[in-house]
Amino acid sequence: MAEGQNFQQWHVSEPYLETHCSLGEGPFYEPATHTLRFVDIIKKQLHTVSLTEGPSSLKTLQFDESVTVTADIDGRDPQDSLLIGAKQGLAVLDRKTGKYDYVTKFGEAKGERIRSNDGAVDPNGRFWLGTMTDFGLGPFQPEGSLYRFSHATAATSTRSGLTIPNSVGFSPDGRTMYFTHSSAREVFAWDYNPADGSVSNERVFYRHVGPGEPDGFRVDTEGNLWHAVYGESRVLKISPAGELVGEVRIPTRNATCCDFVGGGELAITTAGDDEGEGESKRLGGAVFRVQVGAEGTPRFAYRL
Repeated sequence: MAEGQNFQQWHVSEPYLETHCSLGEGPFYEPATHTLRFVDIIKKQLHTVSLTEGPSSLKTLQFDESVTVTADIDGRDPQDSLLIGAKQGLAVLDRKTGKYDYVTKFGEAKGERIRSNDGAVDPNGRFWLGTMTDFGLGPFQPEGSLYRFSHATAATSTRSGLTIPNSVGFSPDGRTMYFTHSSAREVFAWDYNPADGSVSNERVFYRHVGPGEPDGFRVDTEGNLWHAVYGESRVLKISPAGELVGEVRIPTRNATCCDFVGGGELAITTAGDDEGEGESKRLGGAVFRVQVGAEGTPRFAYRL
């Protein structure tokens, strides 16, 4: 889509954290403690940093399986426990010990080939989570699904034949659900019924044109999607009408996801760029912060 005269641009040149993530993902702001947590899917790590204390406060949990996304749990202190998307399904993580227990699994016949990817909790406290081909098994295949987990019951597959299912998010009024299928370069939208959590009226909200693939996104309080594009060194600002109205430029190629961290700032995770050159290779896997004058919509908590 053409960039108009009112197209907004932001540029960030220096990283906030040089974490050298292989695949940094899932940034999640914790307003009560002014901290940011995020994962490195390939290195099987969960990072947490205090935005008050700064980069030196970075703490890391190491796992034996990939952890791909996190969420708060209704009625629990997120400093004590979190919901995580892990290799086999949803699990509850004890942040003090680093141990986790599965509460429900995907139950796929080809489970060893599959891992979780991105997802989010909906206004009804259910978790939507995509699955895809795990690393080390050749090119990604269209064998992924989009699952809905309802209060620790068996997972329900809502969509199959996906290659890289990615972020899920909701409009500020909670009546539109968005979902990105990265490999198709499309962001879908559905009407979401807050009363019973049903979705209807599927349509393509945004179709990306460019060499990169749309990865993770967050929605701001005005209904804009801030969408990382893997392979294009930028995060897009997409209006509620599906129009490209701005971008944040970063100095490394593989932007993966973002979250708002208060005070109008956006935090951006990235992946390594081992095949790149110069700044892109040096800063691949870093976390960036940039002032964009926007705030994120409140997150929902999973109901166990």
